[in-house]
Amino acid sequence: MFYLTFTRVKRIPLLVAIKALGMVKDEDIMKAVGLQSHSEVLINLYDFVDLKTREDALDYMARKIGITQSREVRLERMQEIVDKYLLPHVGMGKDFRMKKAYNLCKMLRKFILVANGELPLDDKDHYMNKRLKLPGDLLADLLRVNLKILIGDMLYNFQRIVKRGKFPSIKVIIREKLLTQKIYSALATGNWVGGRKGVSQRIERLNFLQTLSHLQRVVSPLSATQENFEARSLHSTHLGRLCPSETPEGTNIGLRKNLAMLAQGTSEVAEDPVFEHMKKLGFEPVKE
Repeated sequence: MFYLTFTRVKRIPLLVAIKALGMVKDEDIMKAVGLQSHSEVLINLYDFVDLKTREDALDYMARKIGITQSREVRLERMQEIVDKYLLPHVGMGKDFRMKKAYNLCKMLRKFILVANGELPLDDKDHYMNKRLKLPGDLLADLLRVNLKILIGDMLYNFQRIVKRGKFPSIKVIIREKLLTQKIYSALATGNWVGGRKGVSQRIERLNFLQTLSHLQRVVSPLSATQENFEARSLHSTHLGRLCPSETPEGTNIGLRKNLAMLAQGTSEVAEDPVFEHMKKLGFEPVKE
């Protein structure tokens, strides 16, 4: 049995999640997975042959995670969880459900091939499988979380004043320095959202080379107290991207690296030219 876990949804059968996204026909699922030997997928499909519609699959998931209201409420709440928290980078609306289903089928195919020894395991230390979080991403995380806190505080103040029979002005319900203070505090202490520490630091200006080194520092989120030998060692894909020799001695060795002198992070690229090039190479778009 193949299982899927995301946010508060724990160990839901993967085929149920795919059906909940709108790919309900067993034939479509088999084609999307696209394996020569279908035995593993067939066994899982047979277990959930009673789930004929998307609503049946959503109801199964809702009951599995303990939503006990009426069927209509269960379906609405479960649909919101699936849209918002399952593969949110693909999209968060109803238009993206089928794309998510195809992504899950693609993951299932890869998992089966790796489990059967037909494909090797992914190399976690290969730089193709990593992403650098640049200052813009980190500041976006900080603003997003604290803006949500500000909105929650505004809503609480609004409801509290309305209960007294008054209609408040915007000035009354907004605590003017809440957002600013939280951002200032994070930048001053380096304590970031998500429990990360040391994200913002005072720049070292002892000499020009040290300043340049500090600006190009890349810090791994792994703990310095654990061994993680493979993560600390030099990988062939670091060539031209990370400096092979500059790293501190002691517990942080290999976890604090520095960008190579001429390395640059790529910015966002328009998708349309990439899609056009892929079509020329023979790729076909997914028919939803």
